[in-house]
Amino acid sequence: MIALLLALGSSLAYGCADFLGGLGARKAHVLRTVMVAAPASLAVELLLWPVLGASFGPAALGWGAASGVASAAAFALLYKTLAIGPMNVLSPVTALVSAALPVGVGLFQGERLGMAGLLGLPLALLAVVLVSAGHGAGAARPSRTALLLAFGAGAAIALQLVFLHQAPAGSGVAPLIIGRAVSSAVTLGAAGILHRRLGPDRPAYALSAAAGVLDSLANLLFLLAARGGDLTVVAVITALYPAGTVLLARGVLAERIHRGQLAGLGTAAVAVGLLALT
Repeated sequence: MIALLLALGSSLAYGCADFLGGLGARKAHVLRTVMVAAPASLAVELLLWPVLGASFGPAALGWGAASGVASAAAFALLYKTLAIGPMNVLSPVTALVSAALPVGVGLFQGERLGMAGLLGLPLALLAVVLVSAGHGAGAARPSRTALLLAFGAGAAIALQLVFLHQAPAGSGVAPLIIGRAVSSAVTLGAAGILHRRLGPDRPAYALSAAAGVLDSLANLLFLLAARGGDLTVVAVITALYPAGTVLLARGVLAERIHRGQLAGLGTAAVAVGLLALT
């Protein structure tokens, strides 16, 4: 139950972070947004170090660095995806892709679910699909480029989560610190190489920093949830984060929520209840 609640908290934080990051990427080049978000996220994790502890062993360093490379790709691809829009379609696409790989890894590593879990897991995946049902009359349709970016973002997010899960349980927040340090270095290096293409627009500092802080919180909650529960369940619950993005897009940007998406939110609630019984 604790792992489930942590995963739900991670999902909510990811959804809010994605919305703010997507808004920030609409105001300036996506790399300018990530240049602010990634260091802000690192600062939060450094502040957590004295509280939660960290053990920088070889395994923590290796898996943390791998998650950092995936995180840098996820930041850039996801914020670019959401900047193109529509958020209420593209965010769930990334979520579905990001859920599939960790579920496969968890099952491959021998995780098994009870009857409630066997019912709840496919329902949760169905909920992610339904939340993406934004193709009704008058709905904005994503371009092929936007869909490809969404699939790439989902794959990068999935790899980041899998790599974090592989880090030793006793390493504290070391994998998060290493991962964010690597992602910050990759982002700043890419921005230095491509500085002439970034344009004159300044990043939305407050939006970008808030996105980074929330992303850091989401990573921490996911790591704690994955250490206390099955990756198969935790990854799917975390992948429900588009619900937060969709609701914020509706309230702030007036993007439409369709019946299929409402059905998806209801299905998600039932799935979470079933998974809580596993």
